[in-house]
Amino acid sequence: MASEQSSSAVPALKIKELTGGYSQRRPVLHEVSITVNPGEMVGLIGLNGAGKSTAIKHILGLMVPQKGEVRVAGVTLEENRDLYRSSTAYVPEQPSLFPNLTVKEHLQWTAMAYNLEQGAATARMEELAQTFRMTEAMNALPDTLSKGMKQKVMLMNALLVSPPLLIIDEPFLGLDPLAIRGLLTALDEVRAGGSAILLSSHILPALERRANRLVVLHRGRIIAEGSPREVKAQAGCSDPDSTMDDAFEALVMAAEGGQPRG
Repeated sequence: MASEQSSSAVPALKIKELTGGYSQRRPVLHEVSITVNPGEMVGLIGLNGAGKSTAIKHILGLMVPQKGEVRVAGVTLEENRDLYRSSTAYVPEQPSLFPNLTVKEHLQWTAMAYNLEQGAATARMEELAQTFRMTEAMNALPDTLSKGMKQKVMLMNALLVSPPLLIIDEPFLGLDPLAIRGLLTALDEVRAGGSAILLSSHILPALERRANRLVVLHRGRIIAEGSPREVKAQAGCSDPDSTMDDAFEALVMAAEGGQPRG
């Protein structure tokens, strides 16, 4: 995996002291800074309401920062809208598909929208169909698919593009164990190709095994960040048998005035 980057490489994502939300009086995010370099997977974790979705909306350009800035591939949305938009792909938690397009037609439409070379795109579609065990469903319409299969279609479209920045929100929900394994393998492949991944999930063991770094949000502020081992240390979890779930609980309790971090 391409986890080590040159110091001169332009970050795929750079959020600098971002304060934002729906209301100027009550911002959701408070001076949040996150960097994701090419080839990295950064896990974004936090309780419901911690600000993860708000952060993602700011990255996607759906919300305007009150303070600070968001850069994708080195530019802000205002500086170069086309480059900013084309450098990201987003997989939401809830699948959203066109009802009258088959699985294959969704992929073909994505390939055309991103101006992918037809032969390479077709070969990649076949690979993704095998990875997610969707070969027999390629001509199916969304209404005939389960939620897990719809989620697979969303993931296949994003992985087909392999943009500089891939943002995935709760990708493991609704997926069977083999699909989860296939997804993790596919993510390793796109990282090896230089794509960066920001992955928001409550499934902490998967992030602990695969993420280069973790960012822990609580009430709109970063309360811990670093490699999984570093985050455990920040949580005061010195026991070698402690899990990332243990560390997350300790960090939240400390942030809320409960047990100290050790």
